[in-house]
Amino acid sequence: MSRQNETHNASYTDFFLVGFPGLQETRSLLILPFSCIYLVILSANGLVIYTVVTQRSLHQPMYALIALLLTVNLCAATAVVPTMLFSFSTRYYRISLSCCLIQMFSIYFLIVFDCNILLVMALDRYIAICYPLRYPEIVTGQMLTGLVGLAAMRSTCIVAPVVVLASRVRFCRSNIIRHFTCEHMALMKLSCGDISLNKTVGLAVRVFNRVLDMLLLGTSYTRIIHAAFRISSGGARSKALNTCSSHLLVIFTVYSSTLSSSIVYRAARSASQDVHNLLSALYLLLPCLANPVIYGARTKEIRQHLVNIFQRAGPQVTSEKNLSLPPQRELPS
Repeated sequence: MSRQNETHNASYTDFFLVGFPGLQETRSLLILPFSCIYLVILSANGLVIYTVVTQRSLHQPMYALIALLLTVNLCAATAVVPTMLFSFSTRYYRISLSCCLIQMFSIYFLIVFDCNILLVMALDRYIAICYPLRYPEIVTGQMLTGLVGLAAMRSTCIVAPVVVLASRVRFCRSNIIRHFTCEHMALMKLSCGDISLNKTVGLAVRVFNRVLDMLLLGTSYTRIIHAAFRISSGGARSKALNTCSSHLLVIFTVYSSTLSSSIVYRAARSASQDVHNLLSALYLLLPCLANPVIYGARTKEIRQHLVNIFQRAGPQVTSEKNLSLPPQRELPS
């Protein structure tokens, strides 16, 4: 009797990540496409970050926030893809409960922090367009640092309750996580107790956070666009609207991928686990792919510096080749 109680009260402390379980032995075929996606994310985000850091003309609050946003993208992709690739390359990837919870916190923190940076960017653009003459004295380095710190604190307060509640759950149903990361609901499926509080808190935090963010962003950009149309100079108006359109496109990419994943997850419960995993991969990695392309292509100052970098790299190779050849008059006849 005591052995049965001991077994019933036991909780797994080690788990096995099995990404895309329906593919079974063919999961290794996913290594190449996801490796290519990861390399594109690293190179695209890294190039834009390098451009902002090395060009003095881009040492302004707006570009610093863009670089920070892309740095978060890099960290989010790095928190997901290497573990995913390991789970594809082996039959299973073993992970302890503590590491699983740390990974869960890291991924969700970076996702929420990404959204909070978009709020800071909206505030920055609001001040720049609505109060252009006072912008340099309002948006200082100290203010920007404080806002980013506040964004990090808000992200922690949103994510921490979900992870803390997850750490108190007993996992005795199985120790196989049918996901490529320690996703919250994938882990909760292994629980053998009452997790209604976990589900309620997780859903409430997500809905409250998203609704509040959308209200703040909607209010901010409505006033920004209204103020932009009141600018008398056509060039200044066009520049302001172009900058806002880039930010709005990034916001649409981030929030649409997150909301669509949540809606499909709850609506298509009959879909296979592989379909849900693919949606999770898209909503985690799509913003990391799209954001550097949007800012690199649509932000004129960044685009010009990127073109200059590629142009300097091209002629340099050509000139080195020309230097290795003798002058034309010295060539033998």
